[in-house]
Amino acid sequence: MSELNTVPFVWPVRVYFEDTDAGGVVYHSRYLNFFERARTEMMRARGLSMTELKQVHKLIWVVLDINARFRQAAKLDDELLVTAEVTWIKGVRQGFRQQITRKEDGVLIATAELSAVMLHADSLKPARMPAWIKAELD
Repeated sequence: MSELNTVPFVWPVRVYFEDTDAGGVVYHSRYLNFFERARTEMMRARGLSMTELKQVHKLIWVVLDINARFRQAAKLDDELLVTAEVTWIKGVRQGFRQQITRKEDGVLIATAELSAVMLHADSLKPARMPAWIKAELD
């Protein structure tokens, strides 16, 4: 397993009304959306377009498992900072670590550790990560 030393990517997110329940608290499934956006934007910042990856290289990423911990509630209008970092690469799998903090006071809102796998877009069978993509993540 290849362990990576990376500085976490940070993506700002504001909590909108559509993200909250009737009490103005972020609905639990929305945190997964925030995590997904940060991972996607991290890849884009490293020159990896998910559209190009699928259309040109015929590869896609899918989440295998995710372990999320909700520590504090985020609320309507909160500005959040969502981090994403690749922590390991092993064969066709990759590990990610993420966290969400409130920008105003630095309170930790949620954390997640997940593993993802690269697949051939046409067959949905596992694909070894091309060296050029691994180089962008190292």
